[in-house]
This record gives sequence, structure tokens and C-alpha cells, in this order.
Amino acid sequence: MKKFYLLLILFFSLIVPAQNEQLAIDYYEKGEFEKALSLLEQITVKQPSNYFYFEKIIDCYQQLAQYEKAEKAILDRKVKYNQPLLYIDLGYNYQLQKQEDKAQKQYALALKEVEKESNYAYQIGNSFEKKVLLDWALKTYETGVKGNPNLNFDYQIALLQGQLGNIESMTDKLLDYAYQKQENTPVVQNYLTRFISDEANETFLTYLKKALLIRTQKTQDVYWNQFLSWLYVQQKEYGKAFIQEKAIYKRNPDSFSNIVSLAYMAFDDNQKEEATTILQYIIENANDLSWKISAHTFLMQIKIEQANVTEYPTIKEELNTILKEYGFSPNSLGLIKLIAHFEAFNLNNPKEAIVTLNKTLELPIGNREKSEIKLELADILVYDEKFNQAILYYAQVEDNMKNDVLGHEASMKMAKANYYKNDFDWTLQQVKVLKQSASLLIANDAVELFLLIQDNSYADSTRVALTAFSKADFLLYQNKEELAMQAFISILDKYKGDTIEDATLLKIATIYSRQKQYNKALEYYKMILENHKEGIYVDEALFFQQKSTEKN
Repeated sequence: MKKFYLLLILFFSLIVPAQNEQLAIDYYEKGEFEKALSLLEQITVKQPSNYFYFEKIIDCYQQLAQYEKAEKAILDRKVKYNQPLLYIDLGYNYQLQKQEDKAQKQYALALKEVEKESNYAYQIGNSFEKKVLLDWALKTYETGVKGNPNLNFDYQIALLQGQLGNIESMTDKLLDYAYQKQENTPVVQNYLTRFISDEANETFLTYLKKALLIRTQKTQDVYWNQFLSWLYVQQKEYGKAFIQEKAIYKRNPDSFSNIVSLAYMAFDDNQKEEATTILQYIIENANDLSWKISAHTFLMQIKIEQANVTEYPTIKEELNTILKEYGFSPNSLGLIKLIAHFEAFNLNNPKEAIVTLNKTLELPIGNREKSEIKLELADILVYDEKFNQAILYYAQVEDNMKNDVLGHEASMKMAKANYYKNDFDWTLQQVKVLKQSASLLIANDAVELFLLIQDNSYADSTRVALTAFSKADFLLYQNKEELAMQAFISILDKYKGDTIEDATLLKIATIYSRQKQYNKALEYYKMILENHKEGIYVDEALFFQQKSTEKN
């Protein structure tokens, strides 16, 4: 029992001080300085050498305007401990009392300590930074490096120069630091991104490009080509980034994957001309078969998007030639999917597309690849108005790819299939769940579909207008834009003033935007903003209105 009580006493002797320390910090962070001070003074009696708590005590005194107490505490500590930081504490205490001369003398004494011992530079410089004494912090780091060239404060100096508005000095120091410590390049690039994204900071961007170009020419080190390529990618200047990546590839053949990634980025950002140039280069230079096939696939996708109907037979022939070259195999899945999609949605021949995809499912492919093929197959079955068959395939993917983006995508497509077949109640049940999807895109689509059905069910329990809208929407899904446009315009005439009106206006505007008839698109976006200010499509209309204005 004695041992038990002894352990119990020992336990509480450890736990109580820890609780007091946490409580003191909590009070301090909440700005309750009197309460914090009372506890901190008790703590420092037991831990007199602990500078962390001492610093908090001084700050509490200063926050409470008890400057004399702060000065006495600092001077008393100076007698006991040789800590150069105390010069800064004392100087700052004078500065708060508007005693500038006294403050500057103390700061100068702190700097002299760095002159004597360069290793103090980080600690003292950091202390100056905390008190926003930026010029003194800068002097400290520079003095430290002068005394010991092995020290590297380029990053700290760069950030200080940036805060002082010396953007060019900041840029040079950051680039020097990144080059010397290349493992920290992402940190530097992340910091530079803040300035790059600031549209008003054109001077900075110009200087950064110039500084990188000079380094590229001077050293011939691929590091600077890589950095310059990164900058061009941030600016979405993929053609310029490609020039740098080609230069890197010539000196380092292992870097070819960067060119492949660049092509995909250009494609995703809808920069089709730049993407085409890069993809052609990949086809001509890649040794990896999968890269060649992917490049051909993306290239053909661009051609399909830019082609008119009269060019479709030529494209079909070209697609078949490419497939023949690479073979009907697991390596060509992306190409096969594109061919099937083109056959159904562009050539209006879903039966041939379905045969192609069913044949693909017989190939020795993994579960994920099978799910991707089944998704495409289900999409084409929807196109062919075989909704029930499509839903079965979507359900299979949903079941096989649970907690995966493909599974969520299948769920959303299943909901859309039910919507196209006018089974609105079942669609509502599905999208209620999908609104909580981890995928923001799917969640947003689910919310939009949920609101469309819900809003147009209250006002019209027969859902006549909603049914007409879903039929028009289905024509748009089938890539029959002109028929869809006629159907949507008919809805506007027939159901003018109905709750379906704003959604219809948005669809018409979207079609005109896709057809690059931006002036007409803007007319319909304007109608949404003027006549449906409280509607759910205002944000979309504003966004697309801006995009259409930019392209006009």
C-alpha cells in the first residue's frame, strides 16, 4: 500500500505541473494575459532556465504595459544567463516605450554577438523576425554568412527581401538557395507561386523569367531548364515548356515521361494546338509502346473534336489503320474505347460499337480495365436507349469498384440513365446519396440533378415540363445538338415562366458556346442573370458569361 501511495503521489506530482503549463499557454493564446502571467511566474520558479516560458512572461508584461517589470526581469536574467536574445528583448521593451535610441543600441549589441560567434545568427535573426524587425534580421543573417561562409541563409534573406519589397533580390536569393539545396526546390517553387498568381505582379514575373533564362544560358545545367519549364507550366505556356523539355531530353533521355505529362496537361487545358505538336513528337520519338498508343489516341481525339461530319469517314479509316498497327490487345484499350465512342456518338452506329466493346471484355485485362470498358459500353447502351441493360452494367461497375472514383462515376451515370428514361423518383433516391460523394465533381452534378428534379416536381406534379426537358437533354447526350436546340427552344415557348425556364436557358447558352456562337450564348446567359436572379444557375451563368466574353 505504501508503494501504491508513493506511486500515486509521484503521478500527481508530474501531471499537475503539466496541466498548469497547458493552462498557462491556453490563457496566453486567448489573450488573457493576467491569468497567464500568474501561472507562468509559478512555472519559472521551478524552471528558471527555460527561455520559452520566460519569453511568454515578458510578452505578458508588455501586453499589460508593465514595462518596468519586463525590464527588471530581463536585466535579472542577464546576470544569471549569457543569452544574446536578451539584448533584443530589452531593446524591444524600450521600443514599445518609444525610446528608439536605447532600443537601437541593444539591437546593435545583439548583432555584435553574431560578429563574435556566427552560429548565433539563426537564433538572433529569427528573434528579430518574430518582432518584425526585418532590417535587423537581414543584417543578422548577412553578418552570420560573412563570418562563416558555410552558413546558408539564402532562404531567410530571400523572404525578408520579399517582405521589404525588394522583389528582384528576393528572386535571386530564392533561386540561389534552390540550386544549392535542390531537395528544397518544391518549397521555393511553392513560395514563388504566390507571386506568380498575382496578376498585378507582372514586373516580378518578367524578372523571374529573365533570371531563369540567364541562368540557363550561363551554366548549361538542365536544372534551370527544368525550373523554366515549371514556370511556363504555371503560366499554361505549354509550347514554351515543351522547348525546355526537349532540351532536357536531349541531355537526359530518362526525362521523356515529362514530355508525355506535358502533352496531357496541354490536352486537359484545351490547348489543342500545343497538345498536337507535343503528341506528334511523342509518336516520333517514344520508345515505350504504351506512350505511342496513348499519344495516337489523344491526337485522334483532338481530330474528332475539331472535325466536321464530312471528315468522319476519313477519321474512321485512320482510327482503324492505327488499331491495325498496334493490334487489338490490352495495350490498346484507350484507343479501342475511343473507336467505339466515335462509332456510336459520331457515326450513329451503336451496334458496331457494342460488338467492339463486348469483344474487348474477352481480352485478358484486370478488374479496373474491365470496369472502364463496361462504363463505356453502358454509355453506348444509354445512347441506343437500352436503358435497363446500361443500368445493369453501371451496377456491376458500382459493385466491383466500391469506394473508388470509377464506382462513384458509375453511380452517377446510373442516376442519369434513370433520368433519361424519365424515372425521376428513382433518380432522386440515387442523387440524394451521391450529393455526399467524396468526388466534388460528382457531388456537384448530383446536387444539380437533384435540384432540377425537385424544383420541377413541386410546381408541376405531372412533371410534363421536366419530361420534355429530359428528352431534350437526352438528345444533347446523343450528340444531336441541332435537334436538342430545337427541343429546348420549344420548351421555352411552351413553358415560358415555368420553373424549368432557367435550366433551359442555360442549356441553350451552353450549346451556343460549344458551337462558338458566343454572342448568342451571351444573350441567354444575360436572360438568366436578369430574370432568374434567385435561381440556382446564377453562378454558372456568371462563370460561363465571363468565359464566353473572353473567347468572343
